[in-house]
Amino acid sequence: MDEKRGIDSFGAIALGGFAVLLAFNQVVVKVTGDGFGPVFQAGLRSALGLGILGLWMVWRRPAAVTLSPGVHIWGVVSGLLFAFEFICMFLALDFSTVSRVSIFFYSMPVWLAGIAHFVLPGEQLTRPRALGLAVAMSGVALAMLYRDGGEASLIGDTLSLMAAFGWGAIALCVRMTPLAKVPPATQLVYQLAVSAPILLVAAPFFGPIVRAPEALHYWGLAFQALCIASLGYLFWFWLITIYRASSVASFSFLSPVLAVIMSWLILGEKIGFQVWAALVLVTAGVFLINRK
Repeated sequence: MDEKRGIDSFGAIALGGFAVLLAFNQVVVKVTGDGFGPVFQAGLRSALGLGILGLWMVWRRPAAVTLSPGVHIWGVVSGLLFAFEFICMFLALDFSTVSRVSIFFYSMPVWLAGIAHFVLPGEQLTRPRALGLAVAMSGVALAMLYRDGGEASLIGDTLSLMAAFGWGAIALCVRMTPLAKVPPATQLVYQLAVSAPILLVAAPFFGPIVRAPEALHYWGLAFQALCIASLGYLFWFWLITIYRASSVASFSFLSPVLAVIMSWLILGEKIGFQVWAALVLVTAGVFLINRK
């Protein structure tokens, strides 16, 4: 396997733009939740995203890929992790605010970089990066400890962290198994094809699947399917084949900062001083994590 490289100018621009997209997606999921139940919304997103990805593959006509039996097993595992991640994340957004969910959900690079230090060659933590992880984790801890106000939800915080663990597990699964040799589009097909039926079947167990859908909520589903679940994640998987996994993941720390700002500007969420302080710590952690 070729050695992955550090972040260059293109990578910084691409990952920064993707962080903006992910941040806005948190707001979209929260708003779309007024029209559809959280898990049903996630299932529809996977199903629609799978359809869009299929059309993309027909248009692009990628070269045929020969898959070993072991790949199928790990493809299903990644799909199960994908379903777990988004059950937790969409439920968290139903229980809590975008600002709180974003801080916890995008703590994924902390856990990924820490584990990658032990299991992925060439991704050992230097002292500056280790300090960055500690600083970022202190920001997450500050947000967790700040319980003032009726918007704080322990269930939402916990579900957000569980979603982060699921996301990190997917990244490790892609790097440490035969999936590493599978094209990103095929990896994503596994995740969407496995997660869509699981989420749709599980949806009724989490309350009404339809609430009060309007045109805005259908547009929200379309955005998620096109810009996130299909072409967006395809782009992310492509980036992770080029750059180091922990470096790619560390850019997601930009997303909670942007998501908090967007939730304040678009949704009118009240952001306490402690949350802003947590974001400062997280941002400082990003800088340190990306130092060579």
